[in-house]
Amino acid sequence: MSLNKWSRIYYNKMVESIAFYPALIAVGFLFLSYFMLVLDFSPFGKELKTNLSWLSLKDAGTARTIISTVAGAIISLTVFSFSMVMIVLNQAASQMSNRVLTSMIENRFQQVILGIYIGTIVYALFLLSTIRDISSGIYVPALSIYLLILLTVVDIFLFIYFLDYVTQTVKYETVIDRVKKQTYQTMEKDFEPIKADLPTWDHLSAQEIKVKKSGYFQGFNEKKVLNYCAENDLYISFYFSQGTFILENTPCLRVYGKEEITKDQLKIISDSADFFSGQPIDRSSDYGFNQLAEIALKGLSPGINDPATAVLSLHALFSLLQYKMTHELPEILFDDQKTARIYRPTSTFLESFEKCIVPIWNYGKEDQYIQDELLAMMKQLKSLDLRRKFSSLFEKWIPKIESAKKNN
Repeated sequence: MSLNKWSRIYYNKMVESIAFYPALIAVGFLFLSYFMLVLDFSPFGKELKTNLSWLSLKDAGTARTIISTVAGAIISLTVFSFSMVMIVLNQAASQMSNRVLTSMIENRFQQVILGIYIGTIVYALFLLSTIRDISSGIYVPALSIYLLILLTVVDIFLFIYFLDYVTQTVKYETVIDRVKKQTYQTMEKDFEPIKADLPTWDHLSAQEIKVKKSGYFQGFNEKKVLNYCAENDLYISFYFSQGTFILENTPCLRVYGKEEITKDQLKIISDSADFFSGQPIDRSSDYGFNQLAEIALKGLSPGINDPATAVLSLHALFSLLQYKMTHELPEILFDDQKTARIYRPTSTFLESFEKCIVPIWNYGKEDQYIQDELLAMMKQLKSLDLRRKFSSLFEKWIPKIESAKKNN
């Protein structure tokens, strides 16, 4: 694995980590503490504390006590908050799906709150190390300590709001709505109206590239590969859609060229494709479809037995399928000169329907709640199919569902 590919993969993992934003915020608080100490011991700060007696602390012991108390309290607050997050994640994994953990871990708000807690602790500990036992109070960082007290009050109010926020995030409707929104945002960003373009590179000489290590195909660096293909007059056809698990030594793409393709060219193209575990929705909307289907299936399982959750997932899935009826991830990618360079297979509306809706039906077809909602959604979707592209699908499934209702 090249250094560029390794750094790209681990950068994505680092950014998606629950500790990324807290670490950045903690570093920011460290710089804030340094700035406040410089202000405290500057001529302006000393003069300010001399003229305003209420801004100065004469006793270094009192300053240490305040800082120590605040640091201990915020550490306890942080431990409790982290514990709540872990409990919520465990509950979501056991009752919905392990796949939803990624979207919950990546929740920026809770990461920022935890970062502020940790930053306040870093700020307090840094201040504690600077206090000197000097008779003149101007050498006690009073301004920094008063800011610490203000930060502590802010932390307490944030904690109160954090309690309510965390309890809301574990609700089924909240998780489903978040996955739906993330999936829809990815589709809006990447999808285009459906077109019928096909590549015509079969007459050129070609070489295959095989997967070096088993893993999920997470896509490729589109801009880099397009520019490289344009510079070297190459064309690429991928064999698998994004999100597919590919075994080691399996051919995954074919490179076409008018001239002989070198090993260096194959290596550069191979390094641009990413294979790693996880299902980040911002990389592929199919992951969002899969997660919603898994939540529905988990809700219909005997251990959970919550068809209402399955119905919420069905509503979200049909909302996304409506968009996918008229839009798709472009299969052909063009360079700046509008020359077709890359072909990548993408999941279609029918494939998403078969992969997500059919398993839910097979699992819950005897449940009247599922029957009623699925029939209602199918009829609505049929009315929105203005071009009648999927008439055969609706003609097959609507009578099938109605028949199951009559049998019940």
